[in-house]
Amino acid sequence: MNGAGNVSDVSAANGVYDHGADTASADIDSQILQALEVIHDPRSSNSIRQKASEYLEQIRSGQEAPYHGFALASAKSQPAIIRHYGLSLLEYAICYRWTDYTIEQSTALRNWVLHLSQHVIHEDPLFIRNKIAQLWVETAKRSWVLDWMNMDELLVEMWSDSVVKKELVLTILETLSDDTFGHEDTAASLRGTDLNKACVEIFTPAAVLIEHFPTRETNINVRYGEEGWLSRIGNVLDWCSNSKHDEEQRQICAVKAMSTLKSVIGWTIPRALVTSRCVERICECLAVSNLSIQLAAVDALCALYTRSRFTDDDFRDLVSPMYRVETIKLLQRLYEWSVVDSANIEEDKYLISKKFSEMMFNVGRLLEERPSMILHDTDLAGFFQLLLSIVRSQSLHVSIPALHIWVKILHSETIGSSPAVTSLIGDLLEICSQRLVRYEALPDDSSNPSIIFLNEDVDTTPERHAFLGNYKRFCKEVVEIIVQKQPIDGLYHILGQADHILDHLYDGQPAFQAHDYSKTSVPLLRLDAHFSVMEAALKGFAKWLSLQGNHETEHEQDVMTSNLENWCYRLLRLTFEDPLIKERVIQLACEFATGPLKRKSQFAFKVFEHILETSCYDEPNYNAYSDAVKELQGFCFHQLQRLAIRFPDQLITVYDELERKISDLCHTVALDEQTRMRYSSVLFIIIHRATTMDPKPREARLESFIHPIVGQWQSSELSDSLSSFEGFSELLGLGNIQKYLSARNVHRIPDWSSHPLDDEGKSIQSQMQDALEVSSYSIIVAVNWTYKGPATSFTVYEDDFERKRREDGSWLAALYSSGMLGLLTKKKAWKLRINSYAHSFYDSSNWSSLPPDMGSTVRRVLTDRFWQVGISSGSRDDFYARVGGTRVTLEGFASSIRATIRAVRETAYRLLYYMSLLGEHFYSYQELPGPLSHALFTNACALSTHQLAILVEMVRQIIENCPILSRSHFLPPILAGLFTQLDRKASAEWNKIEERNRVALEDDNLADEMRDESILRQLTFTSVMMVVNLLDPQRSNPPEPEIQLEVSSDDSTKATCSTDASMRSFILQNPEILKPVILFCTHALRMRDTRSCSFITRVLRSLVSEFIGTTTIDVDVREFISTEILKACITSLHDPYFVELQKDLAQLIATTVIMYSARTDTPRQILLSLPEMTSEKVDWAVLRLMKAQSNSRQQRALVLDLLDGLRGISISEQGKIAKADPKKVRSAMQERYMTVDVQSNEKKKGSPDLGGVADMFG
Repeated sequence: MNGAGNVSDVSAANGVYDHGADTASADIDSQILQALEVIHDPRSSNSIRQKASEYLEQIRSGQEAPYHGFALASAKSQPAIIRHYGLSLLEYAICYRWTDYTIEQSTALRNWVLHLSQHVIHEDPLFIRNKIAQLWVETAKRSWVLDWMNMDELLVEMWSDSVVKKELVLTILETLSDDTFGHEDTAASLRGTDLNKACVEIFTPAAVLIEHFPTRETNINVRYGEEGWLSRIGNVLDWCSNSKHDEEQRQICAVKAMSTLKSVIGWTIPRALVTSRCVERICECLAVSNLSIQLAAVDALCALYTRSRFTDDDFRDLVSPMYRVETIKLLQRLYEWSVVDSANIEEDKYLISKKFSEMMFNVGRLLEERPSMILHDTDLAGFFQLLLSIVRSQSLHVSIPALHIWVKILHSETIGSSPAVTSLIGDLLEICSQRLVRYEALPDDSSNPSIIFLNEDVDTTPERHAFLGNYKRFCKEVVEIIVQKQPIDGLYHILGQADHILDHLYDGQPAFQAHDYSKTSVPLLRLDAHFSVMEAALKGFAKWLSLQGNHETEHEQDVMTSNLENWCYRLLRLTFEDPLIKERVIQLACEFATGPLKRKSQFAFKVFEHILETSCYDEPNYNAYSDAVKELQGFCFHQLQRLAIRFPDQLITVYDELERKISDLCHTVALDEQTRMRYSSVLFIIIHRATTMDPKPREARLESFIHPIVGQWQSSELSDSLSSFEGFSELLGLGNIQKYLSARNVHRIPDWSSHPLDDEGKSIQSQMQDALEVSSYSIIVAVNWTYKGPATSFTVYEDDFERKRREDGSWLAALYSSGMLGLLTKKKAWKLRINSYAHSFYDSSNWSSLPPDMGSTVRRVLTDRFWQVGISSGSRDDFYARVGGTRVTLEGFASSIRATIRAVRETAYRLLYYMSLLGEHFYSYQELPGPLSHALFTNACALSTHQLAILVEMVRQIIENCPILSRSHFLPPILAGLFTQLDRKASAEWNKIEERNRVALEDDNLADEMRDESILRQLTFTSVMMVVNLLDPQRSNPPEPEIQLEVSSDDSTKATCSTDASMRSFILQNPEILKPVILFCTHALRMRDTRSCSFITRVLRSLVSEFIGTTTIDVDVREFISTEILKACITSLHDPYFVELQKDLAQLIATTVIMYSARTDTPRQILLSLPEMTSEKVDWAVLRLMKAQSNSRQQRALVLDLLDGLRGISISEQGKIAKADPKKVRSAMQERYMTVDVQSNEKKKGSPDLGGVADMFG
């Protein structure tokens, strides 16, 4: 752009063109038209179309581009697509070349935009008008309040013109508001607070500004008139409602006005909304019989009541009117009108219902937070009745916001006990009881209206499960609170319903048959739903009991608990054939025993006895039924151990009887070794935890459990088996599998699941199963006894275990003195060999008996089959059915191999974890860390991604359990080995996925690829969260146990380890750990998982300030961050995949430059090495960054502006795909309900989850 008769020509800027005087320009315009015609002509060849595109790109980059753009855009005779291209030329000039222009040139460019805006007519297509409005805003972000002071006056002039001009002004105002306050817009952020102040100035009535900011600067006047845009927009809403002419145009204008209010209403001064009567005018629009206007009005009210800060006066004027009688009636009519039938879902009306429910949530939230502000002329009874009506909606998406606010209201001491609320409690309890059915168990084609709506609202299975989980949680909370408030009436009502369900469980349903067993049968779902209600009620009743401290209610409590006990005895006398119904009965009985009836020891013994006697005859031919029987057996063991942990002193009194019953059971029923050991563990728990037993008999009993285990570890057979990998393979029955696989040429068989297993294969398979039960469980699981006592004692009740360890270390001392720990200390190499051998199976080099061409067979044999929510086809039950159907095939043979190896590997992990609970007795062993790290991580990369994720979770627990005094010698080799392998494995797997995506073929198995990528994301996120936990600046050290036994350790080690040092400080001061950790973080910036990358940027940002000193570590790490991490950030910033993380990446870059520029020139040199980067641009950006140290938004904007030509853009920005339909875009509240609410789930610290991915392996 040279300014000669072009941009600098003001007459041209005013629209006076003489194209005949400039033949060259006319020829260029003609060529542009021809090129556009070629591109949009479907008959054009690809080569010609490509040449036309190259020509247009050349035009856009030329100096004359804005002139040609204006010429094309202002020629109304041209097709709209041609005019739009002209506007895009202007947009490019404004957005990317504005700083290159002189004042005269930028003024001319702005005048062209003004000319286009002032000549907008109704016949112009909407996308042309919107583009012109966008150009206005882009110009305003760069020159308004700088050299353009009359923008507001020009807007007011257009406002007084036609309706289409009003729409244009509203679009300009809305876009300007969004870019200034709502979006992370680079151009707006670079202006600092100038645009914010100017927007407040022009929107707010002058009187309100004088009242709120009496001392504000008035030297620079950017506003025009006293009204302000809020008043003008309110007036236009009145005009749209009252005028009878041009109804369609008025409706469009009203919707646009409301959309603008929605954008502004979140940041404007509340008093300005009051003086402009915005709430009153928006509510009037709710009564207009037009879907678009009503939806826009609800959206605007949602935006207003999402605000959390209102002064008392503002609350009275803006919020209280929503509770008045006339408003409630209006809202009730609107909601009733918006209800749609599941058989005919009208999209617009249904959208209003969902938005309306969200709006009511926010209105209810404000009521719950400020009940004292409610005036006397309100209709709270009508308001709560409306909330109840919304909860009743057949659409769970409409219902859930109202259900959520009911939870808050019931929790409120003021509102929750008001007559308006208590009068509705019965109806609310009934609704929540009905909604606790397991909707996820119903088929997708169910005629249930809630399922039909759910299919409309939710696209993926994970979202469905998360949403239903949240809905179920809210229902349970409502039941819990109601019973807590009204325990007698509530519980008796729920018990009465339960009696009715139990008496009519199979009404209308066929009798139970094992051959067509289903885990989603109607009777089971009925029982499960109401038992869920009862479990929630028991929590509420327990809270009520805990708050009763006076003698007046003792009789009432005794009567209630006695009635509950009688009801439970009746429940236990009922007989059922369905294994899962038996399971639910036991589960509920245990909830009673450990809850309101915990003081009834006789009842606990009755439940214990009932579980022992519970059994189902297995039918192996019926897979579904057989799986349910096995599930019941496992659940019974779990509950027996749970009761043993909770009632050891009560059960020890009948120990001999229990021992006899268990002995009889073991002799009368053919039980395998694992099952017998589980029953014995129950007896072990009782003795181990009983406090009323004399010490010597107790120790003698414990020794009777321990001595056989010691003997097993001392056996020469075990020693020989663990002396080599081949011996270990023989021990597990895996010695002949390589020979068998090679002899059968399995690598040439494409479909193993359809290839039947021969007799030799069946024999080997049987040997593996026997070896797994006899050898693996009798040795490894037996060792677990020593440390964990009962398995479930630590896995499920670890908090209880930790408490007991702190309160009384005597049992630990007894165990330590027994010699078992000393024995295992000597044999610890064997234990480490188990871990090492378990990993060695996954290294194909250890399968040396197989020919070289069968390398892929090893991976195929060891690749777990599993079902994953949202990825795998079919349901989980379908998956189990498929796995069960291949048991006697070659695939079943492979499944037996990996099941054996997996059981050994994960049992070894558990053993390590339980050993770590011994504290200093484990961690102070000086020779342990190096060999342990070698055993765990040498072959870790050979594991699959989900197998490695299991290892990471186990190691995380071991790291967290490490006492502070043992960190210096124990953690360095463990953490260094872990993150070295994690970095290697994750980087390699992500590289594989990127390479596969580059050479994707049509016949690729997309389901497998999606599964692999999903599991890799899980591993990446698990690893990243470990980094977050280790380097969290807010994390304090865990409490040390009060009981410290004497153990030999290196006193010098203790002296060098500060008990006050956090884990973060420990890692940052230890180069051996810091190097692999920070290297993993660097590579994680390039791993294509936005969630993980986002966390890593925050971690790295917190580390930057730690290395500003002069020590060797500080200098080395500072240089690494200034080079490698900065390069990784810039590379990801360039990648379109990370477009949503550009804010995080830019903030990390800005923090690095600000903190390190004064100490090293490296960040500047890295930036200068980028293409087309000049020292002037870099130095100017660094200078601005140093001045904006307190404004993070401006910092990000400066970095994004500096790297503008390098950063990636989204696919939708590139125009390759259309942006999402706004009607289909979920609100923030809807998104929140689609995710697991972590804070709501009071998760206890537990032992590592060693079940793999959803425990669904084959």
